[in-house]
Amino acid sequence: DEVERSGARIVELTGGEPLAQKRAFELIDRLCERGLTVLIETSGAVDISPCHRDAIRILDIKTPGSGEAGRNLWSNLGDLRARDEVKFVIVDRADYEWARGVLREHRLDERCHAVLMSPAFPQKKGLEILGCPGLSPRALAEWILEDRLPVRQQTQLHKLIWDPGQRGV
Repeated sequence: DEVERSGARIVELTGGEPLAQKRAFELIDRLCERGLTVLIETSGAVDISPCHRDAIRILDIKTPGSGEAGRNLWSNLGDLRARDEVKFVIVDRADYEWARGVLREHRLDERCHAVLMSPAFPQKKGLEILGCPGLSPRALAEWILEDRLPVRQQTQLHKLIWDPGQRGV
C-alpha cells in the first residue's frame, strides 16, 4: 500500500541479501500481482527460483577478489530468465579473467537480458573488500573492448554520489 501511495511503478529490493528476509518472496509476489515492475538485487547466495515469474532478478556473481566467491549458488545460473541480469564487481585483472571465463562457460550473454561488469570502488580497511585499492573504470573498459565481450560496463553510481562507506543510500 505504501509503495502504491508513493506513485512508484518500479520497486527494487536490495541491500545485503533481500531474499534472506523471512517474507521476501511474499512481498515480491504481492508487488508483482499489483502490476509493479519488481527488481531484486541478490547476492547470488540464495535460491532465486521461488521469485515470482514477472520479477527481474539481478544476480551478483561474487568474484575471487571479493573474498566471497565461495558463497555463489551456481544452481541459480540454471534458473536465469530472459529478463534477468548478471553482474560482476571486478577487483583486478585476475577477477576480470575469471568473470570472462564464467561468462563464456555458461553463455550468460545468451541466457539473460544483460551481463554487467563494474570496477570495484576503493574500500577503506574494514569494509566489504578489505583494503581494495579499486579498479580504474578505464582499465576495465579497455579489457572489455579488447576482448569484445558482450557486456555492459556499469559504475557503482551511489558510491560516486555518497561516501562509499555510507549505508542506507
